[in-house]
Amino acid sequence: MIHASATRNTVLAVGLARAGVGTAVILMLLATFAGRVAVGDSNPFDFFGYFTNLSSLLTSGVLITTGTLMMSGRPVPAWLTVARGVATACLLIVAVVYNGLVPGTASAPPWVSAVLHIFLPLIVAIDWLSVGDRGRLPWRQLWVVLPYPVVWVTVVLIRGATDGWVPYGFLLPERGIPSLIAHVMGLFVALVAAGAIVWAATRSPGIVLRRGGDGVEPAAGARKAERIPVIDQAHQVDRGRGRCGRRSWRMFR
Repeated sequence: MIHASATRNTVLAVGLARAGVGTAVILMLLATFAGRVAVGDSNPFDFFGYFTNLSSLLTSGVLITTGTLMMSGRPVPAWLTVARGVATACLLIVAVVYNGLVPGTASAPPWVSAVLHIFLPLIVAIDWLSVGDRGRLPWRQLWVVLPYPVVWVTVVLIRGATDGWVPYGFLLPERGIPSLIAHVMGLFVALVAAGAIVWAATRSPGIVLRRGGDGVEPAAGARKAERIPVIDQAHQVDRGRGRCGRRSWRMFR
């Protein structure tokens, strides 16, 4: 049996780790942007126009918010858990595309590139797999992995057609409409596939703060409550008197 104090300490540790990682990444991004400003590249829309930088920034915000709520003892809302799932799927794509398809092409300093393309996606993935404080995400919500990248692609294509700036060569307008459609659709399909992996992982109870193991409830609204029989004190008294306490049973069905 796990004591409540031990579970609370684990919650605090996980919350502190999430908030700490998110804060460190944001500070690193700001320091990197400051370095760009120092050499005359001061446009934040260029710097955060990269899918890696923007996704890392948004993921860090989600981690800080989640961690802060955990440390304060407040429940993490279901929408924030879904947002963390979307962020995890996006960083999986960042890691796979960079390390598998275009390694070594980042413009950031090598150590920054390693953090954003390797270590942050790895940390977020391990967190998602091992910490069981996320409930089962319903498959009908898988579509939520798409709005953010759709908005990002739309803004990038508009910029490419107007001021000529795009973060990645495969999005250059001069490559032609067929090439753009193929690459964009490929990106969306990959994101849905990554989202499916993230969604499927929520079927696992995790290693720490396990659902049903450490007394941790999944995020509210993430799944329907299971029907669990509850025996209260009145039921115990009724059983001692030879009655079954059916009324108490019905209340929790």
